[in-house]
Amino acid sequence: MLELIELLAVLSSAAFGVLLARKKRLDFVGVFTVAFITAFGGGTLRDVLLDRQPLFWIKEAHYPVIVFGLALFGAILPSFDGKLRRFLFIPDALGLGLFSIVGTIYALDNGTSWFIASLFGVMTGTFGGVAGDVICNEIPSLFRQSPLCATCAFLGSWIYILGTVTTFPESALLIFSISVIVVIRLLAIRFNWVLPTTMPPEGNTS
Repeated sequence: MLELIELLAVLSSAAFGVLLARKKRLDFVGVFTVAFITAFGGGTLRDVLLDRQPLFWIKEAHYPVIVFGLALFGAILPSFDGKLRRFLFIPDALGLGLFSIVGTIYALDNGTSWFIASLFGVMTGTFGGVAGDVICNEIPSLFRQSPLCATCAFLGSWIYILGTVTTFPESALLIFSISVIVVIRLLAIRFNWVLPTTMPPEGNTS
């Protein structure tokens, strides 16, 4: 089931990257680059830090092929961005939930502490989007006041971690923890749930 979740995470994150690149009106090379980075950025950083070899997208060689196909499909449809751009948040939330739990599991399997595992979950779920924003010349939403993202991943990772010491069935725990991340992320976007900022209001220097 973990392999299926990882595949769905790649699909969701790649779809987000395609939509993000089309929003910036990039050509096919740009679309593929952004899709590749958003799909594999977080998992690559996780694998490097955990010394997991080979990297997950090299071991599963069909993953880059799938991303290439999605990028090609997205790049050749002229009306793609106009109709689907408003749904950018959906693959974003799905990719966040799926990759966060995958990252948490791999970290736990590698013998890390619970807290470190939760950080790996956040890292795996968010870093691809951060890298995609940078490539598209945007300040990553993770680093400015915007709807909750890393907080959702952190909460969902802890739900999974704490669930592992209960009698909760593994498959149900996976689905539940992923769903919590996705639902809270979608609600945060819908109702603009943000963390309080430490900066004074714009124009107020007192």
